[in-house]
Amino acid sequence: MSLTRARPALLGLAGLLLFLAVWKAAGTFGWAPRGTLPDPMAIPGAFEDELVSGRLLPAVGSSLVHYVWGLGLGSLFGVAVGFAAATNAVFEGLQSWLARILRPIPPLAWVVFAIAWFKVSHAGAAFVIAIGVFWVNYFATYAAVKNVDPRFRELARAFGQDGYLRLHRSVTLPAAAPGLLAGLRTGVGQAWMTLIAAELLGVPGMGQEMNAAAGVGAYEAVVVYMLAISAVYTLSDGLFGRIERRLLSWRPN
Repeated sequence: MSLTRARPALLGLAGLLLFLAVWKAAGTFGWAPRGTLPDPMAIPGAFEDELVSGRLLPAVGSSLVHYVWGLGLGSLFGVAVGFAAATNAVFEGLQSWLARILRPIPPLAWVVFAIAWFKVSHAGAAFVIAIGVFWVNYFATYAAVKNVDPRFRELARAFGQDGYLRLHRSVTLPAAAPGLLAGLRTGVGQAWMTLIAAELLGVPGMGQEMNAAAGVGAYEAVVVYMLAISAVYTLSDGLFGRIERRLLSWRPN
């Protein structure tokens, strides 16, 4: 491997080592309140403790249950409603004010109703996650469809593709696919951010374990769960990236 090709990886490694050095110095010189910043060298040992104790893997599995449901439902309804609003003037008008009212409300504001309706459960966490993911996909889909060149549809109609379903299946969806998939991929990350915040309120999973560890001052364990979240997100984002490249393989490089 040439030095030019290895340069990005070397720079990334240098940045990571610099971050660890600053982290270590912050604890050594008391830049953070005493006892609140774990030693980075203690993280591998904390990871082993969480793994051996049987807390880490069940927490990851529990988080994935409501993550998958929330991501799936939020993506499905977000794409469907955004697409309908962008392609049907009557529906767009009917939902326009409602969208303006509901959009500024953060997903966590719905936790009160999630607990009232679903108790402290996977369903409640999935409900909160779905709301956050819904708006990401709604706006991404709406913008992607609205930005499709209208001349594409005119050309399709000239060749007999004039039915609503036929027109949008053959023209709108392929043309809007890059923006639509970008929204779906953003939702993959948004779901994790909403999930952890929801779990801090008592839903079983990594967020709950982080809250419990912080309550007894085990900040090394908190970092372990933070890194576990990062690892699972990296895997899910990488998987979606492969799917996205396959679906958009028709685009020129």
